[in-house]
Amino acid sequence: MTTDQINEVVKEPPLPAAPADRERMRKRAARRRAGGWWPFLFLAPWFIGLFGLTIYPMLDSLYLSFTNFNLLTPAKWIGAQNYTRMFNDDPNFWNTVHVTLVYVAVSVPMKLAVALGVAVLLNRPIRGLGLYRAAFYLPSLLGGAVAIAIMWRQIFGADGLFNDVLGWFGLKGQDWISSPNTSIYTLILLAVWQFGTPMVIFLAGLKQLPKDVYEAAAIDGAGAFTRFFRITLPLLTPIVFFNVVLQIIGSFQTFTPAYVISNGSGGPIGSTMLYSLYLYKKGFADFQMGYASALAWVLFLVIAAFTTMNFIASRFWVHYDD
Repeated sequence: MTTDQINEVVKEPPLPAAPADRERMRKRAARRRAGGWWPFLFLAPWFIGLFGLTIYPMLDSLYLSFTNFNLLTPAKWIGAQNYTRMFNDDPNFWNTVHVTLVYVAVSVPMKLAVALGVAVLLNRPIRGLGLYRAAFYLPSLLGGAVAIAIMWRQIFGADGLFNDVLGWFGLKGQDWISSPNTSIYTLILLAVWQFGTPMVIFLAGLKQLPKDVYEAAAIDGAGAFTRFFRITLPLLTPIVFFNVVLQIIGSFQTFTPAYVISNGSGGPIGSTMLYSLYLYKKGFADFQMGYASALAWVLFLVIAAFTTMNFIASRFWVHYDD
C-alpha cells in the first residue's frame, strides 16, 4: 500500500457545518428553488396597485369617516359623530336603506330566474346558438352605459314606447319614471334586463352536468319539470350560490342607472335614491366627504354581512360532489 493510500484511509472526516452555516445553506437552497427575487419583481406592479389603489385609500377613508372633511379645508377629527348622525339624525339615510333593500330583494331573484331560464333554453343543440348567446349577453355589456339609462328613461316616460305598447291593448299609461310608486321598478326592470353575465355562468354550469343521470331519469319516466327540479337545480346549486353572491354585491353598488334616470336627484321624493347615489351626493354634491366615507364603510359592512350570511346558509342548500 502506498503512502497516499494510507493517508486516504486514515484521513479524518470533515467537521460538520455550524448551525448558522446550515441555516444559511438551507435558506440559499430555498431561494434557489423558489426562483430568488424574480417572482417578487414581476409581482411588484400588482403589489403597488394593491397598496396604492386599494389598501391605502380604504384606510384613508376609514380615517375620514371619523372627521369633518369638506374637500376644501383640512379634515377635523370629530370621533363617531358621523355614525351617530347617520343612525339617529338622518331620515334620508333610512329611506335610502329601504329603497336599496327593495331593489336588491326584487331584482336579484328576478334576474337569476330569467338568467337560469334562458340558459336552460340555450343549453340545447339549436341552429344559430352562438348568435343567440351573443344577443342575450349584449345587454350586460351595454346596461351600465349612460346611453342605455337615457334610453330607459325615454321608454318609460309619459310619451315613451312602453305606453305606446299599452295603448295597443286599450290600456292607459302614465309617466312611470316620475311616479314614486313605480319609478323604482323601472330600475329593477333595467337590472333584470342585464341578465347576460349570470346566464353565461349558468350555461357553463349546465354544460358540466352528467348526461347519464338525465338518461336514467328519462328511462324511469321523469318528465321535464321533474328532471329540472330534482336533478338540474340540486346539481346546479354551487353555480346558483356563486351568482347570488355576485349579484347581491353588484346590486348594492348600483349607481349609474339611478343617477341618470332620476337626473341625479334620486326622485321622485327619494323613490330611486339608492344607497350608492346618496353616498355620491353627500360626498361630491354636498361636499361632506367625512360623512360620505362613513356611509361607504357602513355599505362595506352590510355587503360583508350579507356575504357571510350567504356562506353560512349555503351549508343547508348548496350540494357539492362530495
